[in-house]
Amino acid sequence: MNNLIFYDTETTGIQRDYSQILQCGSIQTNRDFHTIEEQNISCRPLPWVIPQPRAMLANKKTNLLNSNVSHYQMMLGLNRQWREWTIDDPGIFISFNGHTFDDELIRRQFYWNLLDVYITQTQGNGRLDLLTMMHNLAVFFTDAINIPLFEEGPGISLKLEDLASANGIDTAEAHDAMADCRFMIDLFKLLDQALPEWVDFYLSTATKQGLKNALNANTYLALGEVYRRERFSYPVVICGGDISRPNDIVFFDLSYDPEDIFSLEVPDIHKMVQSNSRDGPLKKYKVNKTIPICPAEMLKDKSVFDMSEQELQKRANLVKENIEFQEHVSTAMADRIFNSIEPSHAEEAIYSGGFPDKRDKDLMDDFHRIEDESHRIKIARNIQDDRYRLFAERLICQMYPESAPKDMMNRFEELLQERLATEGKWGSMDKTLNELEKLLANSDAHQKTILLETQEFIKNSTV
Repeated sequence: MNNLIFYDTETTGIQRDYSQILQCGSIQTNRDFHTIEEQNISCRPLPWVIPQPRAMLANKKTNLLNSNVSHYQMMLGLNRQWREWTIDDPGIFISFNGHTFDDELIRRQFYWNLLDVYITQTQGNGRLDLLTMMHNLAVFFTDAINIPLFEEGPGISLKLEDLASANGIDTAEAHDAMADCRFMIDLFKLLDQALPEWVDFYLSTATKQGLKNALNANTYLALGEVYRRERFSYPVVICGGDISRPNDIVFFDLSYDPEDIFSLEVPDIHKMVQSNSRDGPLKKYKVNKTIPICPAEMLKDKSVFDMSEQELQKRANLVKENIEFQEHVSTAMADRIFNSIEPSHAEEAIYSGGFPDKRDKDLMDDFHRIEDESHRIKIARNIQDDRYRLFAERLICQMYPESAPKDMMNRFEELLQERLATEGKWGSMDKTLNELEKLLANSDAHQKTILLETQEFIKNSTV
């Protein structure tokens, strides 16, 4: 693909369901990593969100506490820009730890604002997580770029700022969304100079189909993981998946003799699949996320697995040819029991409530298209999905507080009361103010300014 979109966010906290994006930076490049276009967009906090002091110390975005741009305006602008960049040529959305955090926040906040949640993975678009890629690189390609040590070792650090600094990239503006996008681009340029074939491989796996093609390679794959700052290497081959959840797959670790595992009883295979232990011959991953693998033939050091290539390939063939074993693994995956917790708030129901139907989707499209107060209120009344109707009401009450229907305003005021005056998964105003006081006691002059501005904003937040 020749359409790459690097993005990063700065937020009010780290709670994915309740924290808010304050800034999102996006840079569109071509395959040579030359910038085509940029977007730097930001907003003020939502009236029910309590900015967390440590997050504000990290991003230093206290200037946004009184921004005149609303969260809705920011997310609508982001959605429209990303659509414009990918309307003719599908793009690859690249983040750093995005599969765990940034992409999850963006999905949720598109959801809050009646926008398409899966823009980064539909219409031919794909996504990559550079942090996950770095796991593979740190294990198998240690000479490609400098991998910094964590506090003088022996563990390593894969923080974006540390990686950038270790490779001569100026990190003075770290924790600004646009600066972090540039760090990613600069790292990609270095990686492309050292390992162009490896970079091309990962770009090819950005979509589900591309990743599935890579998983079905004739040879085995090199899986690299960094866990608690230590490196682990595994020769693997895919050995099954979950038919009911097609994103879930299983690798077989070829460090184990397949014949020993084939001889196990079916209940033993089920136990291995059910286990969350990192040890054992079966490793679970998802094909809708970046996986830290590369083809074995890319490895420069052929002795990395302490086993001959011939033996590893022999074992890989045994696993691939044993259809009965693959069926046992897949059945065990499908038989897993998940202790899912019923969402207690609409924010938590992004994945549990299904997709909006066509009627609701058309209404939400009209909400963005027709900027008429009475029409938007009617739309909010007529959305059938409880989640989206609630989010539409919240938007109405923010946009038109003087004329919003009384019942909507009552629910909105109840929301403010809950989030600002009570303790919950969203945090606690009292605990946040107490934490601020403790941080103020041990802060330098610059930190104190940030903390005092945050404190003033929180104290002025009223129900």
